[in-house]
Amino acid sequence: ERAFREDMPMGDITTDCTVAENEISRAYLVTKQEGVVCGMEIAMEAFRMMDPDVRMNPLVKDGDFVENRTRILEIEGRSRALLKAERTALNLLQRLSGIASITRLYVERIIGYKAKVVDTRKTTAGLRLLEKYAVRTGGGTNHRFSLSDGVLIKDNHIKAAGGIAKAIQAAKEAIPHTVKIEVETETLQQVREALESGADIIMLDNMPPEQMAEAVTLIAGKAVTEASGNVTLETIQKVAATGVDIISVGALTHSVMAMDISMKFE
Repeated sequence: ERAFREDMPMGDITTDCTVAENEISRAYLVTKQEGVVCGMEIAMEAFRMMDPDVRMNPLVKDGDFVENRTRILEIEGRSRALLKAERTALNLLQRLSGIASITRLYVERIIGYKAKVVDTRKTTAGLRLLEKYAVRTGGGTNHRFSLSDGVLIKDNHIKAAGGIAKAIQAAKEAIPHTVKIEVETETLQQVREALESGADIIMLDNMPPEQMAEAVTLIAGKAVTEASGNVTLETIQKVAATGVDIISVGALTHSVMAMDISMKFE
């Protein structure tokens, strides 16, 4: 509804001027590159909102890998409705498919290692739930969904609180025992302090692989280890080889390229 209000604040003057009100059309969505499809039901809902009587035949499902020039959805309904829903449906479908596709690539790079690929909160405002769904569709795992989900003490929290030990102690005094505490560290000294203070998860932020491997050895399974910071397709295998449990990748959502998909009328 938000997207439609943004796209048609006072209607679609082009469509309403040029297409007859009762005209019926058949169309299809087709990919223009290979990748993992995600957001089919969301795209179909956009067409239903414009025409409750629209008939649709999905030819793939979320999570399917498709080749270039693959028809993924057949549609028949009021021409005006199809044209009005087109951009909103495609915007969501293309972005979610792009996220699922890049996630699949990251996951495939570390097959054979124990590490999991997880997302971050670096998502499009208002679309986090959908974008994190796309990460899972691509084979990844979700980090926290919001600031309410768990304690993650980062560098600015540490400075504001007066140190890692003070921050962890304050958190333990305020939260129930069911909530885990994660701490971001940049040095081995901070890793030791986080470990001694009882952190459940220790984030190794922007550490070179050699230092990260040393940190994993130091932690020795006493806390979950998470690698973070500028992880790319070119570097993720080296990061996984350090033995970390989790690799968080902001690029899954913050700078992903949308998958190219078009709607064509027959």
